[in-house]
Amino acid sequence: MSDDTKMVVGQRKYAVFGNPIKQSRSPFIHAEFAKQTGISLQYRAIRVELDDFDRSVTDFFKAGGSGLNVTVPFKEQAYQLASRHSARAVRAKACNTLKPDGDGVYGDNTDGIGLIRDMVANHGWNLRGARVLLLGAGGAARGVMEPLLRESPECLVVANRTLAKAETLAQEFADLGKVWARGLTDLSAELAFDVIINATSAGLKGETPDLPDSLLGDRCCCYDMVYGAEPTAFMRWAAENAAWAVSDGLGMLVEQAAESFYIWHQERPDTASVINHLRGSLAAA
Repeated sequence: MSDDTKMVVGQRKYAVFGNPIKQSRSPFIHAEFAKQTGISLQYRAIRVELDDFDRSVTDFFKAGGSGLNVTVPFKEQAYQLASRHSARAVRAKACNTLKPDGDGVYGDNTDGIGLIRDMVANHGWNLRGARVLLLGAGGAARGVMEPLLRESPECLVVANRTLAKAETLAQEFADLGKVWARGLTDLSAELAFDVIINATSAGLKGETPDLPDSLLGDRCCCYDMVYGAEPTAFMRWAAENAAWAVSDGLGMLVEQAAESFYIWHQERPDTASVINHLRGSLAAA
């Protein structure tokens, strides 16, 4: 048996489960990380039927799978399936990273740390002492609440079309800092913000919430958690209203993947080259 054959036979198997999943960048990202670190692995994007998630996870690990990423719409289900959780997964009540754990499954959530690393390490934005506005109160918002508050902002305002959902989220995280809830239509009375993060589903439809331009403070930084070849509707709104800095969520995608990679391999890959490659691919598409 040749060395090359041995390497393929010995590859550890990983995958991302989602529905839909066709456009996932995760196989490319993890392949690049593997090249950097000299780790032999196989990583696939697998579409899982909506009623077949638990069985698919069980079968994947029984067949020797070493780790899973989980994307829409299975993150909350992954949390329920896991038998042991990281503290940040417990806060988010969702998991995007799974690995075998004895007879069970360990679940973690790397979305929030991915956002923070992109904003702070990659873009140089400062969250400490900042007035932060988080648009949306769904799973995407919940997943980043704890990491945002760990950065010690002056306040974190959660704004949502349904005020009750924002209030529930604010109450759950109030022990970590000053968190307020507002309805989207009540934002005109707020102070101007230093950082605005769009975690609403509107971005997936090419839309943006109806927001007053008075929300943007001096040198306000605006971040959309979705990404694409073109600036999102939220990014265009921010630029039109003279935001100091604007970013999409491509860096967050790569940074959360890097954290998953570290959980599985205890190796921390370089992310800058992968972000730049993906950005170039989007521009050329």
